[in-house]
Amino acid sequence: QVQLVESGGTLVQPGGSLTLSCAFPESVSWYILGWYRQTSGNQREFVASINRGTTTTADSVKGRFTVSKDSAQNSIYLQMNNLLPEDTATYYCNARRTPRTPGYWGQGTQVVVSS
Repeated sequence: QVQLVESGGTLVQPGGSLTLSCAFPESVSWYILGWYRQTSGNQREFVASINRGTTTTADSVKGRFTVSKDSAQNSIYLQMNNLLPEDTATYYCNARRTPRTPGYWGQGTQVVVSS
């Protein structure tokens, strides 16, 4: 069983910054590792991913969010800057073999952007 563990979600003011972390097991270290987010009543949407050093970022967060990986710590991170109220969501970590496989999900960490 693959377990992904997210952390770092909290309440933050608009314009603020936050870094989310996701710990993953060694067995998926070579997978496509990424972040998705979901709000109540909506589908989970792609945020950013990293695959063998290549990062991909959704247009909605490009220039504000950055995904990175620390192989020594078996973790990926999502650095979020200039947060907006519409960034409020539960953020999920994902590990998948290929873009077409669903892969594994973490339990999610909640981010609330509000004054």
